Amino acid sequence: MSSHPVGVHVGTGLTESDGVGTEVDDGGVLARAAEVDATAVQVFLADPQGWRAPAPRPDAADLRAADLTVFVHAPYVLNVASTNNRIRIPSRKLLGQHAAASAAVGAAGLVVHGGHVTGGDDPAAGFDNWRKLFERQHADGGFPVPVLVENTAGGDRAMARELDALARLWEAVGEFGAGFVLDTCHAWAAGWDLASVVDDVRAITGRIDLVHLNDSRDGAGSMRDRHAPLGQGQIPVELLLGVAAAADCPVVLETPGDPASHRAEIALLRSALAQDDAVRGAV
Repeated sequence: MSSHPVGVHVGTGLTESDGVGTEVDDGGVLARAAEVDATAVQVFLADPQGWRAPAPRPDAADLRAADLTVFVHAPYVLNVASTNNRIRIPSRKLLGQHAAASAAVGAAGLVVHGGHVTGGDDPAAGFDNWRKLFERQHADGGFPVPVLVENTAGGDRAMARELDALARLWEAVGEFGAGFVLDTCHAWAAGWDLASVVDDVRAITGRIDLVHLNDSRDGAGSMRDRHAPLGQGQIPVELLLGVAAAADCPVVLETPGDPASHRAEIALLRSALAQDDAVRGAV
């Protein structure tokens, strides 16, 4: 069996009574992980479409003690790159709050989208805003967990949609230890070549810390972010499994489906990774 942590996004892992109100999964994170045979999970700690700070989790100690690699996804509304003070400043604050809450549950990293600038704003301002965030945090001792920037599927003047934009972003934040999340659906939608994407990204960032392994309902270059289960979308499944193997890091599925389908996807992925490990070991 492959030693790479593989798993799924499980929403909040809290019940409706906890008041989070997003992708609720009764039974909690550990129960869902066991149900799908996952060794990694990704959770939200608050409403992904809201600005509320995360509340303390009653299962924090259990998550820290579990033999499970945990990632936290920051709310989608965050846009650190924005030139709008009413968006950028609250984004910085909320990102810091989520980083602290991520550390409390023993998370391996906090995932955040690259964001964008709008209107006629120069993208250079967005890259500089990212640099200022990491620079200021570095002066205060750094984030309590790694902050992992995720590539995005579309959007004009985006910080992490095109590879050349990613290179400019990494010039701004790479020296501060920023991590990177490769989302295969987003990469496909942006027109990246999945056959070479791991090498292409590493040539820029030097690292891939997490793969979001998602098929796409749309064709290459669509700039549409619509996930599909592995093998049921437009991306050849061998390309997806090849990315997971080449990246050699934890893999999380953000695919639609029920626990049974996620368990089957994890089994497929784990088998492919084990075969790749065996081939490498024989060389």
